[in-house]
Amino acid sequence: MHLTRRLALAAMGALALSTAMPALAAADAIKLRISTPAVESDWHAKMLTVFKDELESAAPGEFDVEIHLNATLFKQGTEPAAMQRGNLDMAMISAQDIAKQIPAWSVFTAGYLIRDPEHQKKVFRGDVGAEFYGMVEEEMGIHILDVGYLGTRQLNLRTEDEVRTPEDLAGVKLRMPGSDAWQFLGTALGASPVAIAFGEVYTALQTGVVDGQDNPLPTNKAAKFYEVTKQIVLTSHLVDAIFLSMSGETWDALSDSQKEAVTAAAEKATAYNDENRIADEAELVSFFEGEGLKVYEPDREAFRERVQKMYLESEFAADWPEGIVDRVNAVE
Repeated sequence: MHLTRRLALAAMGALALSTAMPALAAADAIKLRISTPAVESDWHAKMLTVFKDELESAAPGEFDVEIHLNATLFKQGTEPAAMQRGNLDMAMISAQDIAKQIPAWSVFTAGYLIRDPEHQKKVFRGDVGAEFYGMVEEEMGIHILDVGYLGTRQLNLRTEDEVRTPEDLAGVKLRMPGSDAWQFLGTALGASPVAIAFGEVYTALQTGVVDGQDNPLPTNKAAKFYEVTKQIVLTSHLVDAIFLSMSGETWDALSDSQKEAVTAAAEKATAYNDENRIADEAELVSFFEGEGLKVYEPDREAFRERVQKMYLESEFAADWPEGIVDRVNAVE
């Protein structure tokens, strides 16, 4: 009788322990809060779900990933400081964000440095990336996990004359964002840059206040600029990036196996983003042609040569490591 009672009590204790284990596991899981201004439909928002699923599958019970979209947790541009203060675990940050604290990073905001998404991956996963990621880790206390493709900026014109070289843009009033850096890029392309708020661009194109504007193809479609323009010149003058990053404090607290799992999940996530974004851009060429626009490639080397020369002779290059443009150009 006493033996049966002891067995029953033991069974009840085991059941209670097994019931408590999931709660204990959840409590012990490392919470990773990710903040982004991206909306749910954007590929670099969707890639965060890929990161979450991959990580939680690879390391069951070890991580609890929270994704906060639409800048609901931190405003765009404030994420690096939040990670540095220890208030945020992860974010996707831009070269522009980093350059505010590390001026050498402004080289990656320059026109015609990165050639295409494949070149982007090779640069940042190679020696150059290791060097610049090291700067971010040492000077900002942020660990960059991987680079993701954010889109390529193209010229979109209401004029009909073909643009093959920078000289063909002489006198063309090109809307560019208002900062000195963006205006410089417009000049370097050979155009006459005009600063106009984004919300006014459609009307400015429609009325001829400007002759063109520059943006990635998805933006051109979303803003319906194709309704008031006649051609898209695939200059590919700026290949933009987003860097999936983690607070150094959070990163340093991980075990080696956890770091491997996080890194692998980040690579899966950026691959998902890149593949889908590239496919979208390719399909948009057909869309614009279907809307009656002429879409073509100019002499990109002529543009690249002029733009890089102007940057290297400008004040922007003063903070760049010596020889960095040649090193990036040499990556094949």
